[in-house]
Amino acid sequence: MRQQLSILRIGHRGDGIAETADGQVFVPYSLPGEIVEVERTGDRAEIVTIIERSSDRIAPICPYFGTCGGCAVQHWKENEYRAWKRGLVIAVLANAGIEAPVGELIDAHGAGRRRAVLHARRGGREMLAVGFAGRRSHIIVPIENCPVFAPSLKRAIPVAHKVADVLDQAGKLLDLQFTAADNGLDLDVRGSGTLKPKVIARLAAIASEEKLARITRHGEMVAQIAEPFMQIGKARVMLPPGAFLQPTVQGEETLAALVIAAAGKPKSVIDLFSGIGTFSLRIAEGAKVLAVDFDSAAIAALRRAANTPGLKPVETMARDLFRRPITAPELTGYDLAVLDPPRQGAEGQAREFAKSKLGKIIYISCDPASFARDAKILSDAGWKLREVTPVDQFRYSAHIETMGVFTR
Repeated sequence: MRQQLSILRIGHRGDGIAETADGQVFVPYSLPGEIVEVERTGDRAEIVTIIERSSDRIAPICPYFGTCGGCAVQHWKENEYRAWKRGLVIAVLANAGIEAPVGELIDAHGAGRRRAVLHARRGGREMLAVGFAGRRSHIIVPIENCPVFAPSLKRAIPVAHKVADVLDQAGKLLDLQFTAADNGLDLDVRGSGTLKPKVIARLAAIASEEKLARITRHGEMVAQIAEPFMQIGKARVMLPPGAFLQPTVQGEETLAALVIAAAGKPKSVIDLFSGIGTFSLRIAEGAKVLAVDFDSAAIAALRRAANTPGLKPVETMARDLFRRPITAPELTGYDLAVLDPPRQGAEGQAREFAKSKLGKIIYISCDPASFARDAKILSDAGWKLREVTPVDQFRYSAHIETMGVFTR
């Protein structure tokens, strides 16, 4: 259905929102104040023509913007974009009834993204497509470059073509997870099925030709030229295949600096959802740490790195914190808890914090909604959210990182 709409604001997913007699309509790639002609289906619409253009509209930096599903708001002036991102955090806290000062948005894009999952599939007439999924679609948008990639990740696209060509899956989807380690690209392949010896040999040759640090398949070794590593503070961490990292180097350094500054001088710290030790290994330069995570490979890597000279003792524990949160009695003796959970947050753990005698909690979140939910649990138990800092390491997307400090 063709319709003319006036865009009022940008929603939490980056779409423009219009109010109509039969409810809200979401219009991707529109901006507040614009009048657009759209093709509407239910509460979704696609722009046909921009009738009145916002003065805040700018040219996107990427030729794939609008077809690739990776970025939502390349077309918006920086000041308005930054205000919207900070506003996402303010809005969810207000909706949860949480009063807290929200700092200015910190730009932590830095040199760009250091990890990415590229998709590959052979389509009609034997054409191989390598790129990202289209917006709200499983169709692969082939790309030749990505402007949000860090220079260290630029070679991922041509390498993905070579690898996908060898792993010809006759129409099946391949996921190629690249990480720019400090000593080269690390690639974990998913969706390939069991590899035959001749395919393994060819992949090993590609690793040598392209000077890749490693290729794995679902975490199983295929070829390794050098064990991939990342420097975290004083420690060198040998990366497990497909390891979780903050998406940008500057993002990691920014969040780590915020955590260290907010921590003060604790003697004993528990770091939950610790991963490979982004915070634990830095905190251990001044305090004892217990690091807990469900990923046993990440915990093993952290344990190995914790032997670095100059660090205070770091204990590790592999534990599913969703099924078995650290209980209030187990938290006895810790001055500080740090947590950086996945997008779903840490509701069960927040309830245990609420019953504990901890003095301070530093909560890093990649989802404002789950952060606000957990903050409400703590607030209702007498905790005070003293400060909130939004950090933008997902430039041009609707994702925002949040660091909050809670005290009694």
